[in-house]
Amino acid sequence: MSVPPAAPRRELVLPGPQDTEAFGARVGASLRAGDLVLLSGDLGAGKTTFTRGLARALGVRGPVTSPTFVIARVHPSLVGGPELVHVDAYRLGSLAEVDDLDLDTDAEEAVTVVEWGRGLVEELSRDRLEIDLLRPHGAAGGGPDGVAAAEDEAPVEPRRVTVRGIGERWAGVDLG
Repeated sequence: MSVPPAAPRRELVLPGPQDTEAFGARVGASLRAGDLVLLSGDLGAGKTTFTRGLARALGVRGPVTSPTFVIARVHPSLVGGPELVHVDAYRLGSLAEVDDLDLDTDAEEAVTVVEWGRGLVEELSRDRLEIDLLRPHGAAGGGPDGVAAAEDEAPVEPRRVTVRGIGERWAGVDLG
């Protein structure tokens, strides 16, 4: 099988969770049935927050929460669009375990978002969107401007995001 073409990587910084969710909504507005989105990154980097925004743009039933313990959750459309299949592959160790989920049955009719899916689900679609969300390593806490959060709040850390479209579907699509 030949390697599908890849769009250039795009990098951006998202100052806080609301920006991560808003970016998810921007990406979600450009998605259609059959699209596969792979989310990778640090634990707590905002993969589910991103998916929450994406789901809002798709107009699916919520709430969108991490599917870590159920592995996959389906969110039907409330607006006649594609449903969202939200998968957490963190506890899956092989392609056989992914196959047991029967994700490819819904793949053409739904938008499929897989957290922790790199190296496991690329076979589901020749075209896919790969998004890495990374927390700053060694950050001492504080907001994007270096100001510490109040004692009762978690520190706000910017996220570094890398977006790359794989395949013809993503050629020329601007997701920044």
